[in-house]
Amino acid sequence: MMISVADALAQVLAGVEPLNAERVGVANAFGRVLAEDVASRLTQPPRAVSAMDGYAVRAEDVGKVPATLTRIGESAAGNGYDGGISAGQTVRIFTGAPVPDGADAIVIQEDTETDGDKITMTEAPTPGRYIRSAGLDFAEGDVLLARGRRMTARDVSLAAAMNVPWLTVTRKPRIALLSTGDELVLPGEPVGPDQIISSNSIGLGSFIQAMGGEAVNLGIARDDPDDLRRMLDGVRGADMLVTIGGASVGDYDLVKTVLGGEGLDITFSTVAMRPGKPLIFGAIHGKPMLGLPGNPVSAGVTSVLFLRPAIGVMLGLNNDETPRETALLGRDVPANDHRQDYLRSTLGMSPDGELTATPFKKQDSSMLRLFAQSDCLVVRPPNAPPLAAGERVDIVRLDWSNLSV
Repeated sequence: MMISVADALAQVLAGVEPLNAERVGVANAFGRVLAEDVASRLTQPPRAVSAMDGYAVRAEDVGKVPATLTRIGESAAGNGYDGGISAGQTVRIFTGAPVPDGADAIVIQEDTETDGDKITMTEAPTPGRYIRSAGLDFAEGDVLLARGRRMTARDVSLAAAMNVPWLTVTRKPRIALLSTGDELVLPGEPVGPDQIISSNSIGLGSFIQAMGGEAVNLGIARDDPDDLRRMLDGVRGADMLVTIGGASVGDYDLVKTVLGGEGLDITFSTVAMRPGKPLIFGAIHGKPMLGLPGNPVSAGVTSVLFLRPAIGVMLGLNNDETPRETALLGRDVPANDHRQDYLRSTLGMSPDGELTATPFKKQDSSMLRLFAQSDCLVVRPPNAPPLAAGERVDIVRLDWSNLSV
């Protein structure tokens, strides 16, 4: 029986569980998902420091300018001035250096004139001017990174500044990929007249890596039951099995038959969506199994909509659904049938500064080039009426996983 996208997603999410945690060094935490809150181990800055190069003063000494003070020392970052200052005194200070006891303001060097140890101030600062107070950034014990957060480069920098050398993160899901079909050959191999390149497993391996998982490519199982059974040995140690494609006798017929004989319990096998109708989900040997269509675009779209959220649950992410937003249609679209449609589209901006999504004229699910050129998918609900350009639609972005900053 064909089920809705929403029901299929709910069953996939119910069929996967968060994984256990492990410890990693902070330098290796980029892209990992925190399994515990992270609290600072120190106060930053630990004491009041200067925000500028100049002179530390008592504001009351330079209430009227020009005012000449006596320089009694120097405070640099990592080498502060040990003493304090009294009336009529000043200390040369540099950005990030500790403010000497007794000082409550900084006069920047551009507002001074120097004659040996005599420093004349030409601008009168208010108390606290150019001083970063202790704990301005954060204090010891502050929880600054929450459980369930995927670490960006900025987060890694923050954790290091918090003096946290190790982080507890969710273990990366190991996803076993198994392609099926006599027609498949690897890139670079001779291609026969009835063969195609096995691009899905390579692309999905990259997708899994981008989502925070670890892909284990088991290779290509030929249209032979014994070959498929032998390939199943590689599932040991994986957290999930993803098969790609079925057999020449019919989508997933061989996978259903062979894996069914090996204990596969199928939850659903057909989803009311386009592309990606022949999608199966179940469990085998106590592990979730997702069977993707062999069509490259169908495999890509179903990965975004189902595999990504499943990996999110395993990682313990706070969000477990593919994020949506809205945009204005860039071209007319016809009425939809009973299946939820996902139209490959490019993003742009209207003259009024509104986000626009323009579906490609051709939406044939065999056209991988258009999928690679797409910025998003325009979502068309079942039985949706025709829409004219300029009307608002839901979209799913295809580029939101960037974690570089």
